[in-house]
Amino acid sequence: MGEVGRGSRWLDLLTGGLLVLLLWQLLATLAHTPALPPPLAASAAFFRLIGREMGWHLLVSLWRVVASLALGLVTGVPLGLYLGRQERPDRPGARPSALARLLLPVVFLLYPVPKVVLLPVVVVLLGVGDLAKIFLITLIIFFQILVTARDAAREINPLLVLSMRSLGASEWELYRHVVLPASLPKLFTALRISLGTAVAVLFFSETFATTKGIGYFVVDMLSRLAYAPMFAGVMAMGLLGFLLYLLLDGLEAWLCPWADR
Repeated sequence: MGEVGRGSRWLDLLTGGLLVLLLWQLLATLAHTPALPPPLAASAAFFRLIGREMGWHLLVSLWRVVASLALGLVTGVPLGLYLGRQERPDRPGARPSALARLLLPVVFLLYPVPKVVLLPVVVVLLGVGDLAKIFLITLIIFFQILVTARDAAREINPLLVLSMRSLGASEWELYRHVVLPASLPKLFTALRISLGTAVAVLFFSETFATTKGIGYFVVDMLSRLAYAPMFAGVMAMGLLGFLLYLLLDGLEAWLCPWADR
């Protein structure tokens, strides 16, 4: 049944991709302008350039996105799970720790702030290299992952925690065997959302004071009025996000086999 479901999913993806290409071809035909090349011309430019300079720009962007997601994950998940557990303590009469009471208002105040406006400040402080871009992307997705992890930890059935405590489980064992596994499906949802955010912020950051990355390549081609290569860069950025999305899906199916059931 699982194999049939996976086959059907790939067929749906193929059908959706063909529909996008047909719509693109229709718009290119109706617009009849060099600014919107047909998919065949953009695809030809993509395969011509992917083994040359565009491939290098794509690898730089891939590194920035993966590094940002990894940093956001290892910092946002532990803190989010901790805050969620502190907000919903399982022991009668227990109160959040002093650290949690200090951090929760900070998260509440900083989460709605649009961090992308800090790009000029980050560039001034960290320069125009990879560090500034990775830091900005990580800063933005950190709060998305943290808030989702906190909510996931708050919603865990307290009976699961109490049953583990009755068996003498330590706090670390609770996190390892109950809190983290129960939160994993929602954490993967947060990662998918953060991936889309990371790619969007990546494009924005790569158009500012840089000469590397697929975002820079797209804007550079636009400035040269090379529309087919520009759309090839757009396709490359879309492919980057799509393949990472599939990777997250595969990891979730491997780590959370109970989620589909």
